[in-house]
Amino acid sequence: MSSISRTGFTILSGALIAVTFGVSAFAADTVRVRGTVESLQGKTLSVKTREGTNAKITLKDDWKVSSVAKASIDAIKPGDFVGIASLPTADGGDGALEVLIFPAAMKGTGEGSYAWDLKPNSSMTNATVADAVKSVDGHTVTVTYNGQEKKISIPEGTPIVTFASAVEADIKAGATVFVPSEKAADGSMSSGRVVVGTNGVVPPM
Repeated sequence: MSSISRTGFTILSGALIAVTFGVSAFAADTVRVRGTVESLQGKTLSVKTREGTNAKITLKDDWKVSSVAKASIDAIKPGDFVGIASLPTADGGDGALEVLIFPAAMKGTGEGSYAWDLKPNSSMTNATVADAVKSVDGHTVTVTYNGQEKKISIPEGTPIVTFASAVEADIKAGATVFVPSEKAADGSMSSGRVVVGTNGVVPPM
């Protein structure tokens, strides 16, 4: 099996999480490309970005592909490790934009709370669930990371996903992708990872 077609959680190494959610994701030369596939020709991925621009990304020799699968918020329990993109709310707390439930083997990867670019002023918090409470308006989780604690409300309808496998053929015209990329001084971009939407579930991060 080629390096391109390998699937399953084995492709979701710490490197992917570091690029996508970890500290290295905030280096000046990192760009998170979100949009829809225009084409994949050889190792050149063309994406129509959410901003309306056209991005061409050169995929590295050992690039990997994965997808996301829908998960249930009721499955979130104390001890789980999650990645939550959120925005400050009017009452001073945080409201989730999306929730990623990490596989148990990846617990602790990229732990912390960082600035994120899903929306202006958003943050990404990778943390362990200490408490999960259901209320009339949705759910609220208390998460802990690096000795700190944060409460995040998760309104009804918030996308909840976990990682799933994918193959190169899933990267087809019109598919939604999230591509953490490295931008060179000349403006060219390259990436070793593509997260693609499959079965009607798109990468919400």
